[in-house]
Amino acid sequence: MNIWKWGFVGLLCVAFLCTCGAVERGRNQPTERISGGITVIDPFNFSLYQSSYHFMIIGLISIYIMIESIAGSAGDVLEDDPVGRLKVFVYELPSKYNKKILQKDPRCLTHMFAAEIFMHRFLLSSPVRTLNPEEADWFYTPVYTTCDLTPNGLPLPFKSPRMMRSAIQLISSNWPYWNRTEGADHFFVVPHDFGACFHYQEEKAIERGILTLLQRATLVQTFGQRNHVCLKEGSITIPPYAPPQKMHTHLIPEKTPRSIFVYFRGLFYDVGNDPEGGYYARGARAAVWENFKDNPLFDISTEHPTTYYEDMQRAVFCLCPLGWAPWSPRLVEAVIFGCIPVIIADDIVLPFADAIPWEEIGVFVDEEDVPKLDTILTSIPPDVILRKQRLLANPSMKQAMLFPQPAQPGDAFHQVLNGLARKLPHDRSIYLKPGEKILNWTAGPVGDLKPW
Repeated sequence: MNIWKWGFVGLLCVAFLCTCGAVERGRNQPTERISGGITVIDPFNFSLYQSSYHFMIIGLISIYIMIESIAGSAGDVLEDDPVGRLKVFVYELPSKYNKKILQKDPRCLTHMFAAEIFMHRFLLSSPVRTLNPEEADWFYTPVYTTCDLTPNGLPLPFKSPRMMRSAIQLISSNWPYWNRTEGADHFFVVPHDFGACFHYQEEKAIERGILTLLQRATLVQTFGQRNHVCLKEGSITIPPYAPPQKMHTHLIPEKTPRSIFVYFRGLFYDVGNDPEGGYYARGARAAVWENFKDNPLFDISTEHPTTYYEDMQRAVFCLCPLGWAPWSPRLVEAVIFGCIPVIIADDIVLPFADAIPWEEIGVFVDEEDVPKLDTILTSIPPDVILRKQRLLANPSMKQAMLFPQPAQPGDAFHQVLNGLARKLPHDRSIYLKPGEKILNWTAGPVGDLKPW
Protein backbone atom coordinates (compact mmCIF):
# COMPACT_ATOMS: atom_id res chain seq x y z
CA MET A 1 0.00 0.00 0.00
CA ASN A 2 2.89 2.40 0.73
CA ILE A 3 4.17 2.00 -2.84
CA TRP A 4 0.81 3.11 -4.22
CA LYS A 5 0.71 5.98 -1.77
CA TRP A 6 4.11 7.36 -2.82
CA GLY A 7 3.22 6.78 -6.45
CA PHE A 8 0.30 9.13 -6.10
CA VAL A 9 2.49 11.66 -4.29
CA GLY A 10 4.77 11.60 -7.34
CA LEU A 11 1.84 12.13 -9.68
CA LEU A 12 0.73 15.06 -7.54
CA CYS A 13 4.15 16.66 -7.92
CA VAL A 14 4.08 16.21 -11.72
CA ALA A 15 0.58 17.65 -11.90
CA PHE A 16 1.64 20.63 -9.79
CA LEU A 17 4.59 21.41 -12.08
CA CYS A 18 2.32 21.21 -15.10
CA THR A 19 0.03 23.86 -13.64
CA CYS A 20 2.69 26.54 -13.35
CA GLY A 21 1.34 29.62 -15.10
CA ALA A 22 -2.13 28.14 -15.47
CA VAL A 23 -5.12 30.33 -14.92
CA GLU A 24 -6.32 30.30 -11.33
CA ARG A 25 -9.83 29.08 -10.70
CA GLY A 26 -12.16 32.00 -10.08
CA ARG A 27 -13.73 32.62 -6.71
CA ASN A 28 -17.25 32.64 -8.10
CA GLN A 29 -17.29 29.19 -9.63
CA PRO A 30 -20.60 27.27 -9.52
CA THR A 31 -21.19 24.87 -6.68
CA GLU A 32 -23.78 22.22 -5.88
CA ARG A 33 -26.22 23.25 -3.16
CA ILE A 34 -27.45 20.47 -0.91
CA SER A 35 -31.01 21.00 0.29
CA GLY A 36 -30.43 24.73 0.62
CA GLY A 37 -28.30 24.27 3.73
CA ILE A 38 -24.68 24.01 2.67
CA THR A 39 -22.72 24.21 -0.54
CA VAL A 40 -20.46 21.46 -1.77
CA ILE A 41 -18.16 21.49 -4.78
CA ASP A 42 -19.19 18.83 -7.27
CA PRO A 43 -15.97 17.02 -8.29
CA PHE A 44 -17.71 15.56 -11.35
CA ASN A 45 -18.62 18.97 -12.78
CA PHE A 46 -15.78 19.71 -15.24
CA SER A 47 -16.95 23.27 -15.73
CA LEU A 48 -15.75 24.09 -12.23
CA TYR A 49 -12.16 24.17 -13.41
CA GLN A 50 -10.73 26.60 -15.95
CA SER A 51 -7.67 24.38 -16.29
CA SER A 52 -7.67 20.63 -16.86
CA TYR A 53 -4.50 20.52 -14.77
CA HIS A 54 -6.40 21.84 -11.77
CA PHE A 55 -8.98 19.13 -12.26
CA MET A 56 -6.20 16.54 -12.39
CA ILE A 57 -4.77 17.81 -9.09
CA ILE A 58 -8.18 17.74 -7.39
CA GLY A 59 -8.79 14.21 -8.66
CA LEU A 60 -5.40 12.92 -7.55
CA ILE A 61 -5.75 14.52 -4.12
CA SER A 62 -9.15 12.88 -3.74
CA ILE A 63 -7.75 9.46 -4.62
CA TYR A 64 -4.76 9.96 -2.32
CA ILE A 65 -7.01 10.92 0.62
CA MET A 66 -9.20 7.88 0.04
CA ILE A 67 -6.25 5.49 -0.13
CA GLU A 68 -4.60 7.08 2.90
CA SER A 69 -7.79 6.80 4.98
CA ILE A 70 -8.76 3.28 4.03
CA ALA A 71 -5.25 1.90 4.29
CA GLY A 72 -4.75 3.35 7.71
CA SER A 73 -8.01 2.30 9.25
CA ALA A 74 -10.09 -0.41 7.70
CA GLY A 75 -8.83 -2.03 4.52
CA ASP A 76 -6.34 -4.59 5.77
CA VAL A 77 -8.47 -5.76 8.71
CA LEU A 78 -11.71 -5.90 6.73
CA GLU A 79 -10.10 -8.14 4.13
CA ASP A 80 -8.61 -10.66 6.58
CA ASP A 81 -9.41 -14.27 5.67
CA PRO A 82 -10.28 -16.29 8.78
CA VAL A 83 -10.12 -19.65 7.01
CA GLY A 84 -7.23 -21.67 8.35
CA ARG A 85 -6.95 -19.54 11.50
CA LEU A 86 -9.64 -21.29 13.59
CA LYS A 87 -11.88 -24.35 13.75
CA VAL A 88 -15.45 -24.33 15.05
CA PHE A 89 -17.49 -27.27 16.32
CA VAL A 90 -21.25 -26.85 15.92
CA TYR A 91 -23.35 -28.71 18.47
CA GLU A 92 -26.16 -30.79 17.01
CA LEU A 93 -29.18 -29.80 19.07
CA PRO A 94 -32.75 -31.09 18.86
CA SER A 95 -34.71 -29.08 16.31
CA LYS A 96 -36.93 -27.55 19.02
CA TYR A 97 -34.07 -25.16 19.76
CA ASN A 98 -33.83 -23.81 16.21
CA LYS A 99 -35.45 -25.29 13.09
CA LYS A 100 -38.88 -25.99 14.57
CA ILE A 101 -39.05 -22.51 16.03
CA LEU A 102 -38.33 -21.06 12.60
CA GLN A 103 -40.91 -23.31 10.95
CA LYS A 104 -43.48 -21.97 13.38
CA ASP A 105 -42.75 -18.36 12.43
CA PRO A 106 -40.85 -17.74 9.15
CA ARG A 107 -40.97 -13.99 9.83
CA CYS A 108 -37.83 -14.53 11.87
CA LEU A 109 -35.88 -14.85 8.61
CA THR A 110 -36.36 -11.17 7.78
CA HIS A 111 -36.32 -9.74 11.29
CA MET A 112 -33.47 -7.51 12.43
CA PHE A 113 -32.49 -10.26 14.90
CA ALA A 114 -32.09 -12.87 12.15
CA ALA A 115 -28.28 -12.95 12.48
CA GLU A 116 -28.65 -15.90 14.89
CA ILE A 117 -30.34 -17.94 12.14
CA PHE A 118 -28.01 -17.05 9.31
CA MET A 119 -24.89 -17.47 11.44
CA HIS A 120 -26.02 -21.04 12.14
CA ARG A 121 -26.60 -21.75 8.44
CA PHE A 122 -23.28 -20.22 7.51
CA LEU A 123 -21.29 -22.27 10.01
CA LEU A 124 -22.87 -25.55 8.91
CA SER A 125 -21.24 -25.20 5.49
CA SER A 126 -18.24 -23.06 6.39
CA PRO A 127 -14.70 -24.36 5.82
CA VAL A 128 -13.90 -23.41 9.44
CA ARG A 129 -16.34 -26.04 10.71
CA THR A 130 -14.84 -29.20 12.13
CA LEU A 131 -16.71 -32.41 12.87
CA ASN A 132 -14.04 -33.39 15.37
CA PRO A 133 -14.60 -31.50 18.63
CA GLU A 134 -11.16 -32.48 19.90
CA GLU A 135 -9.52 -30.17 17.36
CA ALA A 136 -11.97 -27.29 17.77
CA ASP A 137 -10.86 -23.84 18.92
CA TRP A 138 -14.44 -22.69 19.48
CA PHE A 139 -17.80 -24.34 20.19
CA TYR A 140 -21.09 -22.93 18.89
CA THR A 141 -24.57 -23.65 20.26
CA PRO A 142 -27.33 -22.84 17.71
CA VAL A 143 -30.24 -21.49 19.77
CA TYR A 144 -32.81 -19.13 18.21
CA THR A 145 -33.69 -17.19 21.35
CA THR A 146 -35.22 -14.18 19.57
CA CYS A 147 -37.53 -16.10 17.23
CA ASP A 148 -40.62 -15.65 19.41
CA LEU A 149 -42.60 -12.82 17.85
CA THR A 150 -45.84 -11.06 18.69
CA PRO A 151 -48.52 -10.64 15.98
CA ASN A 152 -46.96 -7.23 15.31
CA GLY A 153 -43.53 -8.81 14.80
CA LEU A 154 -41.92 -7.72 18.06
CA PRO A 155 -39.73 -10.29 19.82
CA LEU A 156 -40.67 -11.59 23.24
CA PRO A 157 -37.54 -12.25 25.30
CA PHE A 158 -39.26 -13.72 28.33
CA LYS A 159 -38.72 -17.39 27.40
CA SER A 160 -35.19 -16.80 26.14
CA PRO A 161 -33.32 -17.33 29.46
CA ARG A 162 -35.08 -20.67 30.08
CA MET A 163 -34.42 -21.77 26.54
CA MET A 164 -30.73 -20.87 26.77
CA ARG A 165 -30.36 -22.60 30.14
CA SER A 166 -31.99 -25.71 28.71
CA ALA A 167 -29.58 -25.78 25.75
CA ILE A 168 -26.55 -25.34 28.02
CA GLN A 169 -27.76 -28.09 30.34
CA LEU A 170 -28.07 -30.34 27.28
CA ILE A 171 -24.57 -29.73 25.92
CA SER A 172 -22.98 -29.96 29.37
CA SER A 173 -24.68 -33.33 29.93
CA ASN A 174 -23.93 -34.88 26.54
CA TRP A 175 -20.47 -33.49 25.73
CA PRO A 176 -17.44 -32.88 27.98
CA TYR A 177 -16.34 -29.61 26.38
CA TRP A 178 -18.54 -27.12 28.24
CA ASN A 179 -17.50 -28.53 31.60
CA ARG A 180 -13.78 -28.10 30.82
CA THR A 181 -14.11 -24.30 30.76
CA GLU A 182 -17.72 -23.56 31.77
CA GLY A 183 -18.17 -21.99 28.37
CA ALA A 184 -15.00 -19.92 28.10
CA ASP A 185 -14.23 -21.43 24.68
CA HIS A 186 -17.88 -21.26 23.54
CA PHE A 187 -19.64 -18.44 21.70
CA PHE A 188 -23.33 -17.63 21.48
CA VAL A 189 -25.21 -15.31 19.14
CA VAL A 190 -27.56 -13.17 21.26
CA PRO A 191 -28.91 -10.41 18.99
CA HIS A 192 -31.66 -9.09 21.24
CA ASP A 193 -32.07 -5.42 22.25
CA PHE A 194 -29.79 -5.79 25.28
CA GLY A 195 -28.09 -9.04 24.33
CA ALA A 196 -27.99 -11.75 26.99
CA CYS A 197 -29.78 -9.53 29.52
CA PHE A 198 -32.91 -10.64 27.65
CA HIS A 199 -35.24 -7.68 28.06
CA TYR A 200 -36.24 -4.83 25.75
CA GLN A 201 -36.45 -2.19 28.50
CA GLU A 202 -33.05 -1.00 29.62
CA GLU A 203 -33.97 -0.59 33.29
CA LYS A 204 -35.19 -4.17 33.55
CA ALA A 205 -32.32 -5.47 31.41
CA ILE A 206 -29.84 -3.88 33.82
CA GLU A 207 -31.71 -5.38 36.76
CA ARG A 208 -31.52 -8.83 35.18
CA GLY A 209 -27.91 -8.64 34.03
CA ILE A 210 -26.31 -11.13 31.67
CA LEU A 211 -27.58 -14.67 32.13
CA THR A 212 -25.29 -16.26 34.70
CA LEU A 213 -24.48 -19.30 32.60
CA LEU A 214 -23.13 -17.06 29.83
CA GLN A 215 -20.76 -15.09 32.05
CA ARG A 216 -17.65 -16.92 30.76
CA ALA A 217 -18.72 -17.35 27.13
CA THR A 218 -17.99 -14.99 24.24
CA LEU A 219 -21.18 -13.21 23.24
CA VAL A 220 -21.81 -12.17 19.66
CA GLN A 221 -24.44 -9.45 19.94
CA THR A 222 -25.91 -6.37 18.32
CA PHE A 223 -26.04 -4.49 21.63
CA GLY A 224 -22.99 -2.45 22.48
CA GLN A 225 -22.64 0.33 25.04
CA ARG A 226 -19.56 1.18 27.03
CA ASN A 227 -19.66 0.63 30.80
CA HIS A 228 -22.97 -1.24 30.60
CA VAL A 229 -23.83 -4.40 32.53
CA CYS A 230 -25.25 -5.98 29.35
CA LEU A 231 -21.94 -5.78 27.47
CA LYS A 232 -19.27 -8.03 28.91
CA GLU A 233 -15.60 -7.66 28.09
CA GLY A 234 -14.57 -9.64 25.04
CA SER A 235 -17.98 -9.55 23.33
CA ILE A 236 -18.13 -9.15 19.56
CA THR A 237 -20.52 -6.42 18.45
CA ILE A 238 -22.22 -7.14 15.12
CA PRO A 239 -24.61 -5.24 12.84
CA PRO A 240 -28.31 -6.08 12.99
CA TYR A 241 -29.67 -8.09 10.11
CA ALA A 242 -30.90 -6.17 7.06
CA PRO A 243 -32.05 -8.15 3.98
CA PRO A 244 -29.22 -7.82 1.41
CA GLN A 245 -31.25 -8.84 -1.63
CA LYS A 246 -34.12 -6.53 -0.76
CA MET A 247 -31.76 -3.57 -0.44
CA HIS A 248 -29.98 -4.49 -3.67
CA THR A 249 -33.24 -4.35 -5.64
CA HIS A 250 -33.74 -0.73 -4.53
CA LEU A 251 -30.37 0.62 -5.69
CA ILE A 252 -30.53 3.74 -7.85
CA PRO A 253 -27.78 5.19 -10.11
CA GLU A 254 -24.72 6.13 -8.07
CA LYS A 255 -24.55 9.69 -9.40
CA THR A 256 -28.12 10.54 -8.41
CA PRO A 257 -27.96 13.96 -6.68
CA ARG A 258 -28.36 13.90 -2.90
CA SER A 259 -31.06 16.55 -2.66
CA ILE A 260 -32.22 15.67 0.89
CA PHE A 261 -30.08 17.13 3.65
CA VAL A 262 -31.26 15.12 6.69
CA TYR A 263 -33.47 12.03 6.49
CA PHE A 264 -35.25 9.90 9.09
CA ARG A 265 -38.25 7.58 9.16
CA GLY A 266 -39.38 5.92 12.39
CA LEU A 267 -40.99 6.43 15.78
CA PHE A 268 -40.41 9.56 17.82
CA TYR A 269 -42.60 8.37 20.69
CA ASP A 270 -43.60 4.86 21.76
CA VAL A 271 -46.98 5.60 23.29
CA GLY A 272 -47.86 1.94 23.78
CA ASN A 273 -44.82 1.06 25.87
CA ASP A 274 -43.91 4.52 27.18
CA PRO A 275 -47.18 6.44 27.56
CA GLU A 276 -45.67 9.19 29.70
CA GLY A 277 -42.83 9.80 27.26
CA GLY A 278 -39.20 10.58 27.97
CA TYR A 279 -38.09 6.99 28.59
CA TYR A 280 -38.17 5.76 24.99
CA ALA A 281 -34.86 6.64 23.28
CA ARG A 282 -34.01 8.58 26.44
CA GLY A 283 -36.02 11.42 24.89
CA ALA A 284 -33.61 11.86 21.95
CA ARG A 285 -36.10 10.98 19.24
CA ALA A 286 -38.76 13.20 20.80
CA ALA A 287 -36.21 16.03 20.78
CA VAL A 288 -35.58 15.50 17.06
CA TRP A 289 -39.27 15.83 16.29
CA GLU A 290 -39.97 18.75 18.61
CA ASN A 291 -37.03 20.78 17.34
CA PHE A 292 -36.99 20.00 13.62
CA LYS A 293 -40.44 18.86 12.46
CA ASP A 294 -40.89 22.19 10.64
CA ASN A 295 -37.26 22.65 9.57
CA PRO A 296 -37.01 22.47 5.74
CA LEU A 297 -33.56 20.86 5.99
CA PHE A 298 -35.03 17.87 7.83
CA ASP A 299 -37.10 15.27 5.98
CA ILE A 300 -38.42 13.40 9.03
CA SER A 301 -41.64 11.49 9.58
CA THR A 302 -43.21 8.45 11.22
CA GLU A 303 -44.45 7.29 7.83
CA HIS A 304 -42.43 4.56 6.13
CA PRO A 305 -42.81 5.09 2.36
CA THR A 306 -42.22 2.49 -0.33
CA THR A 307 -39.37 4.73 -1.53
CA TYR A 308 -37.59 4.51 1.86
CA TYR A 309 -34.42 2.92 0.49
CA GLU A 310 -34.35 5.22 -2.54
CA ASP A 311 -34.80 8.27 -0.30
CA MET A 312 -31.78 7.27 1.79
CA GLN A 313 -29.71 7.24 -1.39
CA ARG A 314 -30.83 10.81 -2.08
CA ALA A 315 -29.87 12.02 1.40
CA VAL A 316 -26.60 13.48 2.66
CA PHE A 317 -27.18 12.60 6.34
CA CYS A 318 -29.30 9.79 7.80
CA LEU A 319 -30.23 9.97 11.47
CA CYS A 320 -29.43 6.82 13.46
CA PRO A 321 -30.80 7.59 16.92
CA LEU A 322 -31.18 5.07 19.70
CA GLY A 323 -34.61 3.53 20.32
CA TRP A 324 -35.19 1.11 23.16
CA ALA A 325 -31.59 0.05 22.57
CA PRO A 326 -28.68 2.11 21.18
CA TRP A 327 -28.56 0.26 17.84
CA SER A 328 -30.94 -0.11 14.90
CA PRO A 329 -30.89 -1.37 11.27
CA ARG A 330 -30.68 2.26 10.08
CA LEU A 331 -26.95 2.12 10.66
CA VAL A 332 -26.60 -0.75 8.18
CA GLU A 333 -28.94 0.90 5.69
CA ALA A 334 -27.05 4.20 5.87
CA VAL A 335 -23.70 2.54 5.15
CA ILE A 336 -25.10 0.43 2.29
CA PHE A 337 -26.71 3.45 0.66
CA GLY A 338 -23.80 5.84 1.18
CA CYS A 339 -25.73 8.16 3.48
CA ILE A 340 -23.55 9.59 6.25
CA PRO A 341 -24.85 8.07 9.51
CA VAL A 342 -25.58 10.57 12.26
CA ILE A 343 -25.20 8.44 15.37
CA ILE A 344 -27.18 9.65 18.37
CA ALA A 345 -26.55 7.12 21.14
CA ASP A 346 -24.17 8.01 23.95
CA ASP A 347 -21.36 5.50 24.58
CA ILE A 348 -22.49 3.19 21.78
CA VAL A 349 -20.10 0.41 20.74
CA LEU A 350 -20.47 0.02 17.00
CA PRO A 351 -20.16 -3.18 14.91
CA PHE A 352 -16.63 -4.41 14.20
CA ALA A 353 -15.17 -1.20 15.60
CA ASP A 354 -11.66 -2.63 15.28
CA ALA A 355 -12.14 -2.90 11.52
CA ILE A 356 -14.53 -0.11 10.47
CA PRO A 357 -13.42 3.55 10.93
CA TRP A 358 -16.73 4.83 12.31
CA GLU A 359 -15.28 8.16 13.41
CA GLU A 360 -14.24 8.84 9.83
CA ILE A 361 -17.45 7.81 8.05
CA GLY A 362 -20.06 8.93 10.57
CA VAL A 363 -21.07 11.92 12.68
CA PHE A 364 -21.51 11.45 16.43
CA VAL A 365 -23.93 13.73 18.27
CA ASP A 366 -24.45 13.56 22.03
CA GLU A 367 -28.04 12.96 23.07
CA GLU A 368 -28.11 16.23 25.00
CA ASP A 369 -27.00 18.11 21.86
CA VAL A 370 -29.93 17.00 19.68
CA PRO A 371 -31.54 20.50 19.82
CA LYS A 372 -28.39 21.83 18.13
CA LEU A 373 -28.43 19.17 15.39
CA ASP A 374 -29.09 21.63 12.57
CA THR A 375 -26.15 23.82 13.58
CA ILE A 376 -23.86 20.82 14.01
CA LEU A 377 -24.60 19.37 10.58
CA THR A 378 -24.58 22.63 8.62
CA SER A 379 -21.21 23.48 10.18
CA ILE A 380 -19.45 20.43 8.73
CA PRO A 381 -17.09 21.58 5.95
CA PRO A 382 -17.93 20.39 2.43
CA ASP A 383 -14.58 18.64 2.02
CA VAL A 384 -15.25 16.59 5.17
CA ILE A 385 -18.65 15.55 3.81
CA LEU A 386 -17.12 14.49 0.51
CA ARG A 387 -14.39 12.54 2.27
CA LYS A 388 -16.93 10.63 4.36
CA GLN A 389 -18.93 9.85 1.23
CA ARG A 390 -15.84 8.51 -0.51
CA LEU A 391 -15.07 6.24 2.42
CA LEU A 392 -18.67 5.01 2.48
CA ALA A 393 -18.30 4.10 -1.19
CA ASN A 394 -15.68 1.48 -0.28
CA PRO A 395 -17.29 -1.90 -1.16
CA SER A 396 -15.45 -3.59 1.73
CA MET A 397 -17.18 -1.27 4.18
CA LYS A 398 -20.62 -2.22 2.86
CA GLN A 399 -19.85 -5.94 2.66
CA ALA A 400 -18.83 -6.06 6.32
CA MET A 401 -22.31 -4.92 7.36
CA LEU A 402 -24.23 -7.69 5.59
CA PHE A 403 -25.13 -11.35 6.17
CA PRO A 404 -25.60 -12.41 2.53
CA GLN A 405 -26.82 -15.77 1.27
CA PRO A 406 -24.56 -17.33 0.17
CA ALA A 407 -21.72 -15.87 2.23
CA GLN A 408 -19.12 -13.71 0.50
CA PRO A 409 -15.52 -12.81 1.42
CA GLY A 410 -15.30 -9.99 3.91
CA ASP A 411 -18.97 -10.10 4.91
CA ALA A 412 -20.30 -9.94 8.47
CA PHE A 413 -19.94 -13.71 8.89
CA HIS A 414 -16.23 -13.46 8.15
CA GLN A 415 -15.84 -10.43 10.40
CA VAL A 416 -17.27 -12.47 13.29
CA LEU A 417 -14.81 -15.28 12.54
CA ASN A 418 -11.98 -12.74 12.37
CA GLY A 419 -12.99 -11.50 15.80
CA LEU A 420 -12.94 -15.04 17.17
CA ALA A 421 -9.60 -15.81 15.49
CA ARG A 422 -8.00 -12.74 17.06
CA LYS A 423 -8.83 -14.17 20.51
CA LEU A 424 -6.73 -17.26 19.86
CA PRO A 425 -4.89 -19.03 21.28
CA HIS A 426 -6.97 -19.37 24.45
CA ASP A 427 -5.15 -18.67 27.68
CA ARG A 428 -4.56 -21.83 29.69
CA SER A 429 -6.26 -20.19 32.64
CA ILE A 430 -9.70 -20.73 31.09
CA TYR A 431 -9.47 -24.47 31.76
CA LEU A 432 -10.84 -25.49 35.14
CA LYS A 433 -9.18 -27.80 37.59
CA PRO A 434 -10.86 -31.17 38.27
CA GLY A 435 -13.97 -30.57 40.37
CA GLU A 436 -13.66 -26.77 40.10
CA LYS A 437 -16.89 -24.79 39.56
CA ILE A 438 -17.22 -21.06 38.96
CA LEU A 439 -20.76 -20.49 37.65
CA ASN A 440 -23.79 -20.66 39.91
CA TRP A 441 -26.49 -22.65 38.13
CA THR A 442 -29.19 -21.53 40.56
CA ALA A 443 -28.52 -17.78 40.29
CA GLY A 444 -30.94 -15.42 38.62
CA PRO A 445 -34.68 -14.69 38.71
CA VAL A 446 -36.84 -17.57 39.89
CA GLY A 447 -38.75 -17.59 36.59
CA ASP A 448 -35.54 -18.34 34.67
CA LEU A 449 -35.08 -21.58 36.59
CA LYS A 450 -38.31 -23.15 35.37
CA PRO A 451 -37.98 -25.93 32.77
CA TRP A 452 -38.29 -24.89 29.14
